[in-house]
This record gives sequence, C-alpha cells and structure tokens, in this order.
Amino acid sequence: MAGSRVTRPPAAPLLAQGDAAEAFEAWRMWLASEKRASRHTLDSYGRDISTFFAFLAAHLGEPAGLADLKALRPADFRAWLAARRGDELSATSNARALSSLRGFYRFLDRNGLAHNPHVTTLRTPKLPHSLPKALVVTDAERLVEDVGSIQEEPWIAARDVAVITLLYGCGLRIDEALSLDRNILPLGDTLTVTGKGRKQRIVPLLPAVRAAVDDYVARCPYQPGADGPLFLGARGKRLQAGIIQAQMRKARVALGLPETATPHALRHSFATHLLGAGGDLRAIQELLGHVSLSTTQRYTAVDAERLLEVYQKAHPRA
Repeated sequence: MAGSRVTRPPAAPLLAQGDAAEAFEAWRMWLASEKRASRHTLDSYGRDISTFFAFLAAHLGEPAGLADLKALRPADFRAWLAARRGDELSATSNARALSSLRGFYRFLDRNGLAHNPHVTTLRTPKLPHSLPKALVVTDAERLVEDVGSIQEEPWIAARDVAVITLLYGCGLRIDEALSLDRNILPLGDTLTVTGKGRKQRIVPLLPAVRAAVDDYVARCPYQPGADGPLFLGARGKRLQAGIIQAQMRKARVALGLPETATPHALRHSFATHLLGAGGDLRAIQELLGHVSLSTTQRYTAVDAERLLEVYQKAHPRA
C-alpha cells in the first residue's frame, strides 16, 4: 500500500512442509482463477492461513505437512483460536480466520489431499451487533466540498474531491472507485461498476459527480490512455486506497469530523441518506450491489436510530 509499510506474516511455504505449502499455493490459485476472488480477499485469506501455519509450526515444534493437517484434534484448533484471542484480535477477525480455515480444508478435502472433520465442529465466535456508521448529512456535504482544501497541488486536490464525491454520490466501495479505467470517459448518466465477485451493477451519475470527475481529468498532468487507470497517484500510477484513507484522516482533523469519517463511511452515508429521504429499500440494494436484502436492511435500523435520537431531543414529552 502506497505511503505505508504493512507487516505481513511469512508466506506459508516457509511455515509448512512441502506438500502443505504446495496445497496452500494451489488453493490461492483456485481462489483467484475459479472463484475470482478480489485481491483484498486473497490477501485476507492468505494472511489467515499463513498465521495458522505459523501457529502450527510453534504448536507442533516443526513446520506442518498434510499429514499434520489431517491429524489435528479439536483441542489443537481451539488452541489456535485461543492464541488469536490472546493477541487481542477482534471477534470479527477471528470469525473470518475460521471461515478461511474451513474454506482451505474444504479445498483439501475436495482434492483428496486432507480430510479433517473436526474443523467443521468449531463454533464461530459470536459477533457484536454493529450498525453502519454513517456521517450526518452536513458532515458529508462539508467533506465533499472541503476535502480539496487540505491538498496544495491543484490536480491532486481535484482528484481527491472527485474520488470522495464518487464514493458519496454513487455509494461505491473505495476499491470499486479506484479500479475504474479511463475507458468510462466521457461520463454519461450512468456508470457500470464491477463489485465483489466480479458482479456488475449500474448506478446513476449525478451532475455533481460528473463535474468533479471532469474537473480532475482536465487538471491531471498524466495521460495514461483509454485503458489506463482513471485515478492516478502523484507519480502517475494507479491510485492506492491508502492514499485516500490518509487524506480522509487529514480531513477529519482539518474539518473537525468524527473518527468514523472513513471512505467506507461515505458508502454507508449514501445508503442511509437515501433511505432517510424516502428511498426504496430494493432500489438501494441494487445501487449498493448487495446480494441479500437483509444486508441492506441494516440501514433501516440506522435510520430508525437517528429518528429516535431526534424524537428524544425534540419531543416535549420525551
């Protein structure tokens, strides 16, 4: 990630005996080619299994092979989860790691490499009930209007405004926005977005979004061609999410915004503000690219919570 160093666990081949290391790489290739997992999904799953192999190397006293993976008992898996909790990893992180491990074992089983029924008996950590943290409308508007003011280079300021406006104006994930290429230009009334699982959806483009992107493109000093990335970093390469996240952190300080003001919060804000203005839940589901309506229904709780807060502050009998 540009602008920061990310400490990653050693790759599994360094922590596993040859047959297990080869299986790990085959699984990653299968996720990329057959499941078409995103780069971030591959990184997350890869880290989960790499840290599992690291635990096993210490737990068993030597790098694990396929025979070891088959022989693990429930107590071994529970010891791994306990070690993760001891490292103060969140329940959400531990639940995802367990899901990654189950997926890895399913791959091993389907390919006749290793079978271990105990991994399916592990209880998933209970996840805390959390609601999306949307910005209030005034904070979202201030961010869109003023995020460019914290950047001295005019074209980079225009770029940041365009990205933030796209996230809030269309409900895009940060990766969806930064994966756009110049072949979408000139912008029309809609935009085709490729989301999770390579699924495509069509979102409408507000005039303000088109204007912000057009202003950035006109100011950008680089010309990467129609197949090049739309959003570029200072050196002319595809813009990385870490840069926008860093700009958001600066904007929080400069504009006095809450800690919850993140790029992903703008997607939540898009949905919550649409719903609060009377938007149809099914339509919002389509705009966000949610497979399940239950995922979108979280925003009804967010809006209800906001209304209750307003009621308690304003009603004379509250």
